[in-house]
Amino acid sequence: MISVAEARARILSAFAPLPAETVALSEALGRVLAEPVVARLTQPPFHAAAMDGWAVRSADITAATAESPIPLRRIGESAAGRAFTGSVGPGEAVRIFTGAPLPHGADAVVMQEDCSADDHTVRIGRAVVAGRFIREAGFDFTLGQELLPKGRRLTARDIALSAGGNVPWLSVHRRPRIAVLATGDEIALPGDPLGPSQIVSTNALGLCALVTAQGGIAHNLGVAKDTPESVAALAKGAAGCDLLVTTGGAAHGDYDLVRDVLAERGVALEVQAVAMRPGKAVMFGHAGAVPLLGLPGNPVSTGVTAILFLRPILRLLQGLPPVDARTPLRARLTAPLRANDRREDYLRATLATGPDGVLTVTPFARQDSAITTLYAQADCLIPRPPNADPEPAGALVTVLPLTDGMLSI
Repeated sequence: MISVAEARARILSAFAPLPAETVALSEALGRVLAEPVVARLTQPPFHAAAMDGWAVRSADITAATAESPIPLRRIGESAAGRAFTGSVGPGEAVRIFTGAPLPHGADAVVMQEDCSADDHTVRIGRAVVAGRFIREAGFDFTLGQELLPKGRRLTARDIALSAGGNVPWLSVHRRPRIAVLATGDEIALPGDPLGPSQIVSTNALGLCALVTAQGGIAHNLGVAKDTPESVAALAKGAAGCDLLVTTGGAAHGDYDLVRDVLAERGVALEVQAVAMRPGKAVMFGHAGAVPLLGLPGNPVSTGVTAILFLRPILRLLQGLPPVDARTPLRARLTAPLRANDRREDYLRATLATGPDGVLTVTPFARQDSAITTLYAQADCLIPRPPNADPEPAGALVTVLPLTDGMLSI
């Protein structure tokens, strides 16, 4: 067996970011930029009002107060999309609305709450300095400015910013195509009639959902029977994909055939077992032109190993760092942990905020790799190094949140 770190290094060394493609801005949510987004205009393109009110020359109203307002002649109106085309001279003012261009000659805006007006005159009840309530041209960004860097996964806010920069098309990395193959005579699809020795398949659908949540495109190849012919036939469906992920059949039992089928095809496995719990039965190699990641069959083992190995692959293929530097957190244990054995352990746990505002973590009392209910309830994993000493309640430990995905707002 090899360590988790060594297994991850061997696996990730086989992958590189996928080529770029151009997509419409409306289709770019969750995609990763292959090139920076550069503004195609200046925003705002002119000096603009930041408030509804009156555009004035600040020198005309230096003595204005609520008790002694200064009257100015009303000469026009400037609204968004409909600018005032004249010029503001001494003793004059223009009605202006938020976002509208500032008229030539004016150098400030007085809020409408500080003014009163009739059809011909506006009375200014507050003095303002030059520049008050004005957004200067380029206040947000300027033509040619980099708005978003290469390697950023696009959020809803990024889409809005790109639109504001007048960028209708973006260069992004191609989405990874991941084939998923479940194995086992005992596996039936959800909703199908169950035989006396069968269980419902959960792993393939869970893996496909993880692939989608991480920005990939999942291809569910179905469930292979426990025969070399069935495994080999369905695995052919991975042609053209960037990775084939199998679940089950990776151990050394009489019916664990994925390893045997690979051996018959001359595939040299670079990873065959990992010193971790849950999920020792992880393997990695190449099935022809398509890399293969073999994951265990126990549902929680499948989920945890997918988080540790499949998620970094998906990130790397999309041009992201394999591990999100923001992911590890520190939290205070609410219950003690026993000493660990020689395998790296990943405990399922929940997160909360204590009365003092400190993040707390509570490991589940039961950690069996077949308990899917608790895995679904988990907020995080607590990684424990091999031979780790006991940890008392109140100790700070590292946690890996399970909330990372492509749909950040």
